Amino acid sequence: MTPICTVLALLVAGAAAVRSTWSPCGLSMLSTITPFAERSKGHRFGATCAWFVLGATLGGLALGGLMAALAAAVDAAGTSPTVVASVGLAAALVALVSDTGIAGVRLPVHYRQVNERWLDAYRPWVYGAGFGFQIGTGLATYITTAAVYLLVVLGALTGDPVVALALGGAFGLVRGLAVTLTRRVSTPQELLGFHRRFATRLPWAHRTVAAVVSVAVVVLAMAAGPVAAVVLVATAVLTVAMRVVARPRRGVGSDRAATLPVVDRGASVPVG
Repeated sequence: MTPICTVLALLVAGAAAVRSTWSPCGLSMLSTITPFAERSKGHRFGATCAWFVLGATLGGLALGGLMAALAAAVDAAGTSPTVVASVGLAAALVALVSDTGIAGVRLPVHYRQVNERWLDAYRPWVYGAGFGFQIGTGLATYITTAAVYLLVVLGALTGDPVVALALGGAFGLVRGLAVTLTRRVSTPQELLGFHRRFATRLPWAHRTVAAVVSVAVVVLAMAAGPVAAVVLVATAVLTVAMRVVARPRRGVGSDRAATLPVVDRGASVPVG
């Protein structure tokens, strides 16, 4: 099961890291670490980016360290391939249900951003590496997709601490490289246009994560065997059905409520 979990975890790591760029914290980094912003402070954008990518990679390795410890525990327990596949399948189903919102429930997240005061208080290598590290861990700032949690589970299920550590590093590296997307932006007007175009790519990011997690569900269902797969999938379907049935029906005054604007806490207008 190690090769299967490794490949799936690598796919999930890439998809989760890319999707996380659209988090409020990710968008904030694309607004604050820019060529013209660094130039106005007498700093070099390339150097700050390098520190950010390094910090993000180290943050990913910190996440990988957590997964490596869990992987060592899984290996020591001598867990059978069927159990590993079943646990991975359950985690993938939970992540898919959470991200798609088909059951009306989502995994809990915390709404935290990096401290923007660092930009004025510290040197570029400090805030570059510091911001990168926090973002690279995946769990220290806004969590926009349950695929981050799924990555931790799959990394642990590999049963190989070295592989788990590498998976964390890969996640952090991809997250860190996102800051280079603004390397050609030279004015505030160009930055605004960039963010407008970037926002239109969000549905694509959503679909990509859902597709990757769906592939993980199918592969792990095949590896878990027919009995385990049927039980877990049936449980997921039953949970969703019960949630849908339990939803209150629209009554008096619901039409007016339906017209009120809905605020998405996961969305944010970037502030530079």
